[in-house]
Amino acid sequence: MSAGARRPPAFRLVPPGEAAKPIAMLQWLLQLLDPHGIQQIIASGGLAVLAAIIFAETGLLVGFFLPGDSLLFLAGTMCSINLLDPSRPPPLDALATSCTLVGAAVAGNSLNYLLGRIIGQRVWARPDGRIVTRARLEQAHAFYERHGVLALVLTRFVPVARTFVPFIAGVSRMSFTGFSLWNLIGAVAWVPSLILAGYHLGRVAYVQRHIELIVLAVIAVSLMPVAFSAAGRMRRARVQLPGAAAGPGPGP
Repeated sequence: MSAGARRPPAFRLVPPGEAAKPIAMLQWLLQLLDPHGIQQIIASGGLAVLAAIIFAETGLLVGFFLPGDSLLFLAGTMCSINLLDPSRPPPLDALATSCTLVGAAVAGNSLNYLLGRIIGQRVWARPDGRIVTRARLEQAHAFYERHGVLALVLTRFVPVARTFVPFIAGVSRMSFTGFSLWNLIGAVAWVPSLILAGYHLGRVAYVQRHIELIVLAVIAVSLMPVAFSAAGRMRRARVQLPGAAAGPGPGP
């Protein structure tokens, strides 16, 4: 090799344990986006895994992407039938599942509220991260300002917003007593309604045969408020753009 030639880059063999961890995590996250994968998670992890996912989605800003609505619907379905093996009894009990997941949703929102009170101003002031951005915080703040305490109930049914609004309530220094009341009302409205919908629809043969399509429909309906909100922002931006581009009029 000549003196001016560049050496080829040195490659390091990655131990199997190092490579397996991120791959396993990625596979698990992809399962959450697939109805059949969610069924596998419910069947293998049971109620504890469901509670952990609901707690993370409602309690941690980085958990906004987790599938709360579809997870609750499928949990309700698997309270009435074992989708993976219909000959076996359902893996979940409807009452225990509802009570446990209401508790997880209440605890998650409470943690999110406390984080907003403690570190909210620092998160608000820092530059955008890959997941938590100023735009998402501002959207949640606008929704909270518009609907007040009802936002804690309404956003239970709106993905992304239900993760950020409790945090904004903490930043806004809402009283913990008032927050706890509306937090509980929202959780009781959200969790049992989707579990009961899944429980009763899960007994219908057509739903059992097309569960993936039904779950995708649940996801699509839950995302409609997000889509309408984004479309409204884009429309307002187009309306404001010509006036901003025109600039000040000619001088005298």
